[in-house]
Amino acid sequence: MSMGSPPPAVPAAVSDDSVADGLEKQSSSEDVRVKLKLEDLNWDHSFVRELPGDPRTDIVSREVLHACYSKVSPSAEVENPQLVVWSESVADILDLDPKEFERPDFPFLFSGASPLKGGLSYAQCYGGHQFGMWAGQLGDGRAITLGELLNSKSQRWELQLKGAGKTPYSRFADGLAVLRSSIREFLCSEAIHSLGIPTTRALSLVTTGKFVSRDMFYDGNPKDEPGAIVCRVAQSFLRFGSFQIHASRGKEDLDIVRTLADYTIKHHFPHIENMSKSDGLSFSTGEGNNDVVDLTSNKYAAWLVEVAERTASLIARWQGVGFTHGVLNTDNMSVLGLTIDYGPFGFLDAFDPSFTPNTTDIPGRRYCFANQPDIGSWNIGQFATALSTAQLINKKEFNYAMERYGTKLMDDYQAVMTKKVGISKYNKELVGELLNNMAVDKVDYTNFFRLLSNIRVDSNVPDEKLLVPLKAALLDIGKERREAWTSWVKRYRAELSASGISDEERKASMNSVNPKYILRNYLCQSAIDMAEQGDFEEVRRLLKVMERPYDEQPGMERYARLPPAWAYRPGVCMLSCSS
Repeated sequence: MSMGSPPPAVPAAVSDDSVADGLEKQSSSEDVRVKLKLEDLNWDHSFVRELPGDPRTDIVSREVLHACYSKVSPSAEVENPQLVVWSESVADILDLDPKEFERPDFPFLFSGASPLKGGLSYAQCYGGHQFGMWAGQLGDGRAITLGELLNSKSQRWELQLKGAGKTPYSRFADGLAVLRSSIREFLCSEAIHSLGIPTTRALSLVTTGKFVSRDMFYDGNPKDEPGAIVCRVAQSFLRFGSFQIHASRGKEDLDIVRTLADYTIKHHFPHIENMSKSDGLSFSTGEGNNDVVDLTSNKYAAWLVEVAERTASLIARWQGVGFTHGVLNTDNMSVLGLTIDYGPFGFLDAFDPSFTPNTTDIPGRRYCFANQPDIGSWNIGQFATALSTAQLINKKEFNYAMERYGTKLMDDYQAVMTKKVGISKYNKELVGELLNNMAVDKVDYTNFFRLLSNIRVDSNVPDEKLLVPLKAALLDIGKERREAWTSWVKRYRAELSASGISDEERKASMNSVNPKYILRNYLCQSAIDMAEQGDFEEVRRLLKVMERPYDEQPGMERYARLPPAWAYRPGVCMLSCSS
């Protein structure tokens, strides 16, 4: 169910020529869109203007009560900062002139050493469940928002520096970030976007010129690493935990949950604010003939349902490309349905449903790849509980949102997998057997689906040749496993034959959803190793490759290779939450 406004219909009387003329004018007007200098950005600080703030302005770690944010300025020590890499597409979203990145003061502005004209910096207050346990207040412990701006399309974008120094939410930490984790966050933000998955974005990455001490493995052996700061960009960094913290603090703060929900709907879900009975958003709960949830009568319920469905759709897309977030705490869940907070993430190499890239998660594998759909549901339940505690939704609406999460997740996952294997309708047995075979033989998830598009329907291919197109993925399998795969390919070809789609058309369609290039952890590590020696070219090259994940990119085939042996050491294939 989409609760967005439908696109306006083109009147029947409009000719093709006039439509073409209009598109041509629109295209030319976009081409001449004004590119701005940093001093000319159109700031509009709605979060600070419309929500309650912390009356204190110091950065002493403390409980911040009755407030959604604390005003705080970046304070990371900077010495000869350098621009490592920047995203052209994010600059374009912000109407920012590419020449601005050549300014000598750019690294100072985007390390927080110099203030941006018109900015208004703050850190957000939120709480969250971490590994299933309520952790109380968390908040932006090392992320400082520079402010919000409106672009030429009237879209609201928030700019945030990660690693910019201490805030009242830093607890015992230093509020800083290292080059290693900053490169991973920058590259994965952009890689996930290029895969067509909703995410926060990254505008720039700068080194601070100072070192930061980190104990990566929590083993009492910290080491000094180069400091760095990423400028993250999103329409909002609001999380499930932004609402949970106020709902957890008793009656006095429950009004803040409502105020924050009103703010979020107004600025980020305006179509819900404008609902009417004519939208037909009434649904039977199946609990009785007269038991109906009418979403037009409660905007908070309508909003919860949309958050649930956006989250479900997001996780279905993660499952499709083999992305494992690694730390799906409720403070790492965006109310806009964005991938947010890139820590110990990992893409599947060998297909293993129990894969977790987070060393902290190994004992229980709570956040492993296969568990992500269920964790999404659990997290939505916690978010809905916060709204229920503030009496914004009732039990029936709560249950309906949970139901919609499950339905949307299944619908979207089945749609994703149907496209990945190139069949015309979802076949549970066929897909289930495929994934089981892949798990048994530890088949590379990304490369396998890319190779699968080479299977042809031609019935004259003898049995012993059926697996030839998949040979590069099915390495070192014995006779029994070859027979299992041959049996599956036969059933698969029969399904393809029934669809009536040509081999060429199917291959093109499958390759448009099955990436050739993903941001494997070992690729990140290679770029990090070079960057820590002062060579940033591999970071920039990797960004360019990941911007076109579905294209063949002649000459870049090495970026699609299986991980080398060294990639399986700790600190490469698996990381801790620390950075």
